[in-house]
Amino acid sequence: MRAVYQRVTKASVTIDGEEVSRIGPGAVILLGVRSGDTLAEAHWLARKVVDLRTFAGADGKMNKSLLDVGGALLVVSQFTLYGDCRKGRRPSYIRAAPPAVAEPLYEAFVEACRGQGVEVGVGRFGAMMRIEIQNDGPVTLILEKEANAGN
Repeated sequence: MRAVYQRVTKASVTIDGEEVSRIGPGAVILLGVRSGDTLAEAHWLARKVVDLRTFAGADGKMNKSLLDVGGALLVVSQFTLYGDCRKGRRPSYIRAAPPAVAEPLYEAFVEACRGQGVEVGVGRFGAMMRIEIQNDGPVTLILEKEANAGN
């Protein structure tokens, strides 16, 4: 499972001209699910995202988590994170999990974040979305948990 984490001042998702989700300060997670991923990866990644210290404390250093600052998450499914561009000019998505596998794991990730007390907005799985992101910093990180890999 792979996530692109972006610290934001605000973000929103629009589908077919209708805004379906909006958050204030917090983080946007673009989430890719790989074939072979399980609930274990979803839960590990949710804990990592919520506890990651990317917000400034009184000393100006990044030592506060999303929970510490009362930030929100906007989680958007993003199968293209597993696009392989090494050959040719068209990405291959063979490593991305099929929707029947990916959607329940995406939902499990969202629920695991909510279960830790974070407000979570979402996109719509499989939909064509317009994402507005106002980066803060910018702070952008790539987090990954491969199936059956250690902590």
